[in-house]
Amino acid sequence: MTSSGYVAILLAYAGGLVALGLYLSRRVHSTKDFFVAGRQLPPGLIFATFLAANIGAGSTVGATGRGFSQGMSAVWWVGSAGLGSLVLAFFVGPRIYRLAVAHNFLTVGDFLEMRYSRAVRLFLGVTLWLGCLFILAGQLIAIAWILNVTAGLAKPWGCALGGVVVAAYFSAGGLRTAAWLHVIQIAVKMTGFFIAVPWALHAIGGWDKLHAIAAPPGYFSPVGVGLRGVLGYIVIFIAPFFISPGLIQRLYGARDESAVRKGVGWQAVVLLLYAVLPALMGMIARAAFPALANPELALPTVLRELLPWWLGALLLAAVFSAELSAGDAVLFMLSTSLGKDLYKSLLNPLAGEEQLLRVTRWASVAAGVFGTALAMVLPTVADALTFFYGLLTVVLMVPLLAGLYLKSPTSFAALITMSVSVIVMLAAQFLTAGAGIGIFNPVALGIGAAAVTMGIMMAWKGMIHGRHISS
Repeated sequence: MTSSGYVAILLAYAGGLVALGLYLSRRVHSTKDFFVAGRQLPPGLIFATFLAANIGAGSTVGATGRGFSQGMSAVWWVGSAGLGSLVLAFFVGPRIYRLAVAHNFLTVGDFLEMRYSRAVRLFLGVTLWLGCLFILAGQLIAIAWILNVTAGLAKPWGCALGGVVVAAYFSAGGLRTAAWLHVIQIAVKMTGFFIAVPWALHAIGGWDKLHAIAAPPGYFSPVGVGLRGVLGYIVIFIAPFFISPGLIQRLYGARDESAVRKGVGWQAVVLLLYAVLPALMGMIARAAFPALANPELALPTVLRELLPWWLGALLLAAVFSAELSAGDAVLFMLSTSLGKDLYKSLLNPLAGEEQLLRVTRWASVAAGVFGTALAMVLPTVADALTFFYGLLTVVLMVPLLAGLYLKSPTSFAALITMSVSVIVMLAAQFLTAGAGIGIFNPVALGIGAAAVTMGIMMAWKGMIHGRHISS
């Protein structure tokens, strides 16, 4: 198929998503509809919206690129997300869902303010706004790579197309609209990848040809990157999938706790099964195109060179769906936080329902613009996503879990913990050039510093309380 043919198919698909999104947005009449879909999502829609959010740029273009360079060890990218999703489904998710229903939470910031203080809410908000722009940029970069290889479209134009489409349909209807569109996107994604991988493997000559490629030691092993490499994936990618504000706010939309457990749990199982596919696709790309200069071009190159036009078009739509759905997940996280945590909480506490909805919609448009601009200057998907996941994990993991399961942590303890964790992570990143210390990367060191700091603050509070009692 010619480049113009691929572009035509993609534009038709994107136009259909936007049109359907605008049609479905007519059902959105309140902030509860926009933020949490009226808390009416059944297990099937929870499954679809979580899986759509979790299979994005990292799980397609990024993981395939890692498969090209690291082999089967790349399964830990998506596999870690599946493990994190299991924690969310059966531990963190049901507990915070009960609180969300009881206190009418719309964002994670609502929980942090109730549990700690407004200052903690704003600290997370600032971190979230910066981090979200990077992960949105990551999704748009992936779209740009795909369009560059398949259609010859320059990176800035690819980023712009992705930004316009995702901002258009999400800003209209929020979670209520996105959840239904995700059903279509998931169907396209799963069909595309489950057909394309065996077809591409057959196209290069099967398993024998794959195992004959020149590759570094351990290339065909899931632990080929060594203990430090596996731990790096686990530390960076497990926690974000049970503490991410965007994912937690999605489960707020569930109709009951059972929908949380079933919907999130089943999508975790699918993620674990899917994890093999992008790693294998990257290895196939290495067998067919060993001289490929940029590993993140592995997936679009296979799409263009190894597959028949109809399957290439289907996989193109699948990858485009992956980036769009993950992109709207980020816009959801960013725009709702800007609307509720910044505008409503700090700037205009008296804002009414209609005003908050309008501000949140415009926030999603503005976030789309800034994310697109950032995507045009960042070099790779991995650079964007690794920064976001590390920052989010270090800042939020310990205060969120401590607030959910312990009574003693205070607002002051949470703020000190957040501050220390970020300082330690950035210091380790700068002083070791990202290498960390031993098997511990900068993110692991930041998490460790957060846990130690929270423990010290809790012990100090206990000592002060004991002195007051004894006196």
